[in-house]
Amino acid sequence: MSTKATLPSAIDKLVIESEVRRLLATYAHNLDYGKVDANAELLASAKFNVGGTIVEGRDRIAQFLRNNLQYHVDDTPRTWHSVSNVLIAIASATAASSICYFTVHQELQGLPLQPIVTGRYIDTFELHDGAWRFASREVEGRLFGDVSKHIAAPTEAAAE
Repeated sequence: MSTKATLPSAIDKLVIESEVRRLLATYAHNLDYGKVDANAELLASAKFNVGGTIVEGRDRIAQFLRNNLQYHVDDTPRTWHSVSNVLIAIASATAASSICYFTVHQELQGLPLQPIVTGRYIDTFELHDGAWRFASREVEGRLFGDVSKHIAAPTEAAAE
């Protein structure tokens, strides 16, 4: 008897890839529209690692996003995330991973439209109760521009 996980069929692989791409895009859309609670829900079961800070649990992830990003008069970070160069690996019918690039543009009064940060998302996914979800997300920044209007200044509340 083989202990190897059974790989999904070609059609099932396409479905898994589609679900992974949907999760990647949903996270970016939520960020750009200031939907903190929606992203906290999306990552509720994940280990969320941003620059070595690891946060887990819906409420803690929501608090982290609120404390560490700046939200402007329209309650958004005034950003536009692009996700590209997506590589997806399917380990089994219930586990997958991906690595992709992100580029964040920002524009607001006093800051013309410009790229402010690029990097990679390194993710794992799992099938749970018939739905795909994040199991982990690592945000690895690579190149930085002017993030002064994006990343919140450290405060005592953010450090708690």
